[in-house]
Amino acid sequence: MTKERIVVGRIAAPHGIRGELKVIPLTDFPQRFRPGTRLFIQQGEKTIPTKVTRARHTGSHIILKLAEINDANQAEAVQGAVLQVEPWEVEPLPEGHYYHFQLIGSQVFTVAKDYLGNLTDILTTGANDVYVVRNEDGREILIPALKSVVRRVDLAKKELYVELPPGLLD
Repeated sequence: MTKERIVVGRIAAPHGIRGELKVIPLTDFPQRFRPGTRLFIQQGEKTIPTKVTRARHTGSHIILKLAEINDANQAEAVQGAVLQVEPWEVEPLPEGHYYHFQLIGSQVFTVAKDYLGNLTDILTTGANDVYVVRNEDGREILIPALKSVVRRVDLAKKELYVELPPGLLD
């Protein structure tokens, strides 16, 4: 598993005068922000460990009160920072589902073991995710993240095996 912390939110703006923060959640697990949860505020090279003391959901945002942020000036100072968790604190996913951070950087092969390139990005679309694979020539291959295409994932080796739809590489 990665040693880097995982981004779960971005501080959009201060909220009020008591140090509350308007946060854009970058996680599918809103319970990540429940009171008592340990988070890290990452702003450039500066890291501030903290805990959620209060949270309320307001549409697409969450209003958070963090233990280390006590007034509007402190809240304004962390605007734009990201909120992170340790990788071992992420919510477990059902079998066959993976976090983006687990897959990014993986080598991608066909089921015939032909090397296609490295998974550099994952695009989230309405229907399904799309894996962006960059080959040795720097060309990008867009591979649909479907069970019928992605045949095997080996997280320990950081390898994916795919059965490409006809014509995808043409």
